[in-house]
Amino acid sequence: MSDTILAAEPLLRLAAFAGVLAVMMVWELAAPRRRREIPRLVRWSNNLAVVVLDTAILRLAFPLLAVAFALWAEGAGWGLFNVLGAPLWLALPLSVLLLDLAIYGQHVVFHKVPVLWRFHRMHHADLEFDVTTGLRFHPGEIVLSMIIKLAVVALLGAPALAVLVFEVLLNATSMFNHSNIRLPFGLDRMLRLFVVTPDMHRVHHSALRHETDSNYGFNLPWWDRLFGTYRAQPEAGHDAMTIGIGQFRTPRDLWLDRMLLQPFRGRASDPVSDDDKRGTVSSV
Repeated sequence: MSDTILAAEPLLRLAAFAGVLAVMMVWELAAPRRRREIPRLVRWSNNLAVVVLDTAILRLAFPLLAVAFALWAEGAGWGLFNVLGAPLWLALPLSVLLLDLAIYGQHVVFHKVPVLWRFHRMHHADLEFDVTTGLRFHPGEIVLSMIIKLAVVALLGAPALAVLVFEVLLNATSMFNHSNIRLPFGLDRMLRLFVVTPDMHRVHHSALRHETDSNYGFNLPWWDRLFGTYRAQPEAGHDAMTIGIGQFRTPRDLWLDRMLLQPFRGRASDPVSDDDKRGTVSSV
């Protein structure tokens, strides 16, 4: 089974990534939630270039990625579920659930610790909100996130199949909940009981600090409700809310070279500027 998982992982992840990305791009074109102001060619080309760079860096930096590491940990007998000899039917759903909780906690920490926010804010500095925003993460954050993920996998002794399921789900839901798609209100209200929806997560990309500090979940919506970080809707409404942060609001900041330099520019004490706190962020 181990060989099967390792052999299937690259193709499965690529197929899921390409399939979900294509579906959400078409859906955005057919039924957009917000009006587009910036040419897609500029944003999509640079955001997708980040994905290529992130993937290359991960492959070079880590001899074992999460799924292969889980197999290695299982062979070494590491982690809670391996020590307890938990059956797959129990270890798999619990691992997915606890990995998602770990990602929620990591996300909160990356907002609260200034040096970590420097890397994470590249994700928030996108001036529009669509499927490619869900792929736009600084390589520094990607590396730190992988280290945290490997540590959690080792502590849990998560089965390789659970890690593969989680990785595919997280990537797919990140693209879904960052998409600029319009869902009927009733459908959105029902879906957000089980998964983070675009309208729910868009609040997190608001330029207002108290809205940015909410709806941290990427996959499951329950953690925000449990820990009191849930906010149903943005104050200005989804059509009028300002996306982004105050420090990087020019079209030039959307290019790959400027994105990669963002952690080393400006101050990092707050996720947003004083103007953002007053709700007076300048336009592009």
